Amino acid sequence: MIGPPGSGKTMLAKRMPTILPPLTFEEALETTKIHSVAGVLDLAAASSASAPIVRRINTISDAGLIGGGAIPRPGEVSLSHNGLLFLDELPEFPRNVLEVLRQPLEDGTVTISRAAMSLMFPARLHASPPR
Repeated sequence: MIGPPGSGKTMLAKRMPTILPPLTFEEALETTKIHSVAGVLDLAAASSASAPIVRRINTISDAGLIGGGAIPRPGEVSLSHNGLLFLDELPEFPRNVLEVLRQPLEDGTVTISRAAMSLMFPARLHASPPR
């Protein structure tokens, strides 16, 4: 979305999940599992069949967006699995942060490799191509 500040782009993005179809039982279960593994499960929202929306600003790191850590955990891309990932002020994001989005957008998964293991987290997002 493009427009001057205050024109309602963020407000519109926050309303997007309301026009998406409800999650199927399997999608809701899969989304709940990801949020549980990440340690951010909201029990009130866990019973909801609505798509998650994750809004991030340009100060996020590539590891925060994709996931990782000493004990690998899902990042924001996986937390928005079956939902929307809203990157506010996209042109302001560092190039390396935008580059890590290539694999999730193409494959629908995030792979985090460490010396002892390699983990895959789902990352299927509702996305529309830029116009």
